[in-house]
Parts: sequence; structure tokens; C-alpha cells
Amino acid sequence: MQSFSSYERQEQFDRMAQEDWDVLVIGGGITGSGIALDAASRGMKTAVVEMQDYAAGTSSRSTKLVHGGLRYLKQFEVKMVAEVGKEREIVYENGPHVTTPEWMMLPFHEGGNFGPFSTNIGLRVYDYLAGVKKSERRSMMSAEEALEREPLIKKEGLKGAGYYVEYKTDDARLTLEVMKKAVDYGACSSNYAKVVDFIYDENGSIVGAKIEDTVTGEQYHVKAKKIINAGGPWVDELREIDGSKKGKTLQLTKGVHLVFDQSKFPLKQAIYFDSPDGRMIFAIPRDGKTYIGTTDTTYEEKEDIAHPTMREEDREYILNAMKTMFPTVEVSENDVESSWAGLRPLVHEEGKDPSEISRKDEMFISDSGLISMAGGKLTGYRKMAQTAADLVRDQLMEEYGIRYSDSETKRMPISGGDVGGSQGFKKFKEERTRIGESIGLSKEEAEKLIRLYGSNVDVVFHNYQKRQQEANQAQIDPAVFAQLVYAMEHEMTVKPVDFFVRRTAALFFNINWVRKHKAPVIDYMAKELSYTEQQKQDYINQLERLLEEAVKPIEYV
Repeated sequence: MQSFSSYERQEQFDRMAQEDWDVLVIGGGITGSGIALDAASRGMKTAVVEMQDYAAGTSSRSTKLVHGGLRYLKQFEVKMVAEVGKEREIVYENGPHVTTPEWMMLPFHEGGNFGPFSTNIGLRVYDYLAGVKKSERRSMMSAEEALEREPLIKKEGLKGAGYYVEYKTDDARLTLEVMKKAVDYGACSSNYAKVVDFIYDENGSIVGAKIEDTVTGEQYHVKAKKIINAGGPWVDELREIDGSKKGKTLQLTKGVHLVFDQSKFPLKQAIYFDSPDGRMIFAIPRDGKTYIGTTDTTYEEKEDIAHPTMREEDREYILNAMKTMFPTVEVSENDVESSWAGLRPLVHEEGKDPSEISRKDEMFISDSGLISMAGGKLTGYRKMAQTAADLVRDQLMEEYGIRYSDSETKRMPISGGDVGGSQGFKKFKEERTRIGESIGLSKEEAEKLIRLYGSNVDVVFHNYQKRQQEANQAQIDPAVFAQLVYAMEHEMTVKPVDFFVRRTAALFFNINWVRKHKAPVIDYMAKELSYTEQQKQDYINQLERLLEEAVKPIEYV
């Protein structure tokens, strides 16, 4: 089994440079992670590089829903609804610790985009197309029933509501668990590994990439028979390096979400509603918070794709949308506890109207042989990965006579998902909660860790029970320390932001926890990972900047 430890990161780079690979995947978001797992599990020698941290781009900044595709019904995308609905179920069963059903209410008011008849028909068609299981099929509510379930929704003009299931997820942890499973199958993977150039043979075919370790500045040559560009918002930048950016290109749009404490926005029931301009908005309760979004604006700051931020108009748009659906909720910009902004890499074709931007995934193959994956959705990551790995399998057979099997990811638990599917997870959770309580954790702490780590929670429990002396020496709360050392030893956690944003989601949903624990955590990581004084200060500044931006809009000059 390959290492995925921060302590052995250098060894990953050395191995990458020394061996020849069947496939090099560029990008450690959900698409790249999915491709790495599909390829590695078929026996392909697979390497993965991610220029930031895993899931640091779009894959940690979504609405955190594994959508069933209801929104595509409005555009009559029947095939997409059917496929996405079925994929959602697969994602859930393969990782039930990180994905959970969430009943969603769709209120309809006088003059709104939805009415009782159209909603009922739409949800019924959706149930059929998406293959929704009997226990999760839609129902319809009267206005009185809707208000009883969520008293905060607007009473005036309320005609009733539709009720259906979406699936809530932690997008960054889902991505990480998929990548960890790829590593279990032998993939060699590293973050903070940036492609700075490609390597070609005398025929102009792509045969490798020059990779820079952005932590140390060292560069490596990595050779691979096939290279897949799964760079998300950076797909076109890599196509430019290859000289193949033409025809269809990416159109980036930005989506912002705001987070409130439940004391300010005490939402009980997840709501899906249309804003005054017709854009659909989600408001979702989660871990004592309520988050709401998203905006959808064209992103023009091409020089700063890595760092989209909330602007004042984004915040105002969401606050205004809130007032239309939740008129009794009195919040202002001062009540925003946290936020995040993410980019959607949509596909646009030259000569077509901007309104004809595709939300489907597409694959481009350049003259050099570079395979680029563009667009795509969180829910469809596994299918998209299968398509890419099938192509590579066929090419390797044709060009080298190497035979690889079909995809097996349909019924493959991701890391942490070895709990017997969604039904088995219920029993697993009960058993592990009792174990957690027996070693001194509160029931709430134990349950939270089980949801974060699934079947890997035993390692975290072991850290908590056996390493309290180390925790005390580091002056870190033992439960925090248990997560931190797991993140460093098993999840390639290199910088403090990796831990506080992607490994725990705390910066979004428990920002005061970050403020409380940041100093001792940074000190411990600095000692263990041998940060220079300059690195340590840079990483402190990086985390402080994110803490500030979470609550304060950034204005551009």
C-alpha cells in the first residue's frame, strides 16, 4: 500500500520522477481523484499531481450537495436527469459516512416560478427518471403543512410545497476519500505539485510533464504514456501550455455561499426556492449553522482563478434573496459568520451566444495526445472518470498491446466507506459511538468524528486514546490532536489551511474553532514538517487572510 503521509511527501516526488507511468492525472479535485481511482483500480500505473491542495478549487466550494438533477428537468435534459439520479445513489452507497439524504422543501407562492400542478408533475417525472427509491419519493404539502415543517418561510401567498430528497455531502472530504482509495490501489499522488511545462517526443506527442514542488521549489520530470488534464478552472491554462486551446473553451462563473449561526437563522428544514431574478437558491441547516447560496456571476479575474472571494454585491444578493423567502429572519451583513466562493468551469463554444454555455462534461483530445476533461458536476464524477479511463485503456491496448479491465468503481467503497453501505453504516455508527464514549469522548464528538472519517475513525480513536501525552505536550486539545495527526499521517496535510479548510471544513462551519486552535496547531505542524521561519509566517498569513475574507467582502480596485 502506498503512503499518503505528509512526512513522506518527498518520497512521492522521487518515485514519480524515477518510474514510468501509464497515466499522469493533472488535478486533485473530484474529477482528477475519480480518474485516479478508476485507472489505478484497473491496474494502470497512475500518478497524480495537484498544484494546490486536494479539492482546494471548485471541489471544496460547491453547494455541498450530490444533486439528483432536478434542475435539469426544467431544461428538459431527460437523459441527464436519469444518469445523475442513478449516479447519486452510487456515490451515497460507496461513501455513506460522507453523503447523507437531506429532505428538501420546494415552497410555491402566488406568482412564483413553481405551482402545485407543475411541481407535482415535475417531481413525479423526476422520481421515475432518476430511479428514486420508494422511501425517498416526493410528496406534496398544503400551505399549513409546509409552515408547520418550516415556520420561517414566507406565509403571504403560500400555496403549498413539494418535498423530495437531495443528498448532502462534504465535498472536500468526498474528494479526499476518493483520492485515498486511489492511493490504496497504488496511485502515487502529491499536492502542491504544479505542472510548469509538458515534455514531447520527436513526433510532437506528449510523453510527460515538468512538475514543480511549490513548497521546496524543486522540479521533476515525470514520464507517462498518457496524460489527463483534469484541472477544473485551469483546464484552459494547461491547454495553452500544450498549444491546443481552440474551439470550445471554459467560461468561469462564480458562486458564493453565506453561513449563519442557527441562533441568527434558525432554519429547521432545507429549502430550495427561486430568488427575485429566477435563480434557484438553497438554504440548508448543518451542524448548528445555516448556509445559503448560491450566486451565479461571470468571473473575469482570470489572473486569480485560485482565489475567488465574496464581494459586497454577492453578499447583498443573497441577503436580499433571504428576505423574500424568510421575511421574519432579521439578519444583516454583520451576522455573516463565514462564507466561501467557488468557480464553475462551464464549457463555451466560439461563435455561440453566452447563454448557450453547457453544464455538461466534455472531453478534448489535442494533436499531441493531451486528454482534457472540462465541465462536469460533483454527482457525475465517477461516470466522467470511467469515460476517461476507458479511453486510456483503449489507447494503451491499441498503441502498446497492454490489456486492462473494465471499471469496477460502481460498487467500490471509497476510503472510509467500508461500513456495509447505507444500511450497514447505521449499525456501524451506533457501535463506534459507544466505543468513542468509552474512551472519553462525548457522544456528540464521537458522532462527528464518525461522520468525518467513516471506517477510518478507528485510527482517529486510537490517536485520541493513546497519544494524549503528545497532545498535552503540544498544548492541543486531544480530540483536535487526534484529527491533526491523522490528517498529517494519512491525508497528505502540508499547510494549516489544508487542515482547517479541507480536512475538517471548520473554517466554513465552525470558524471560532479555527480561531481557538490555530496557534498550537500551526506550532505543531511547523515543528513536525520542518517549516522555515518564512514558511511558518507565510502559512499564518494565509490562514489569517482566509479568516478575514470569510466575513469581510473583498473589493477590487
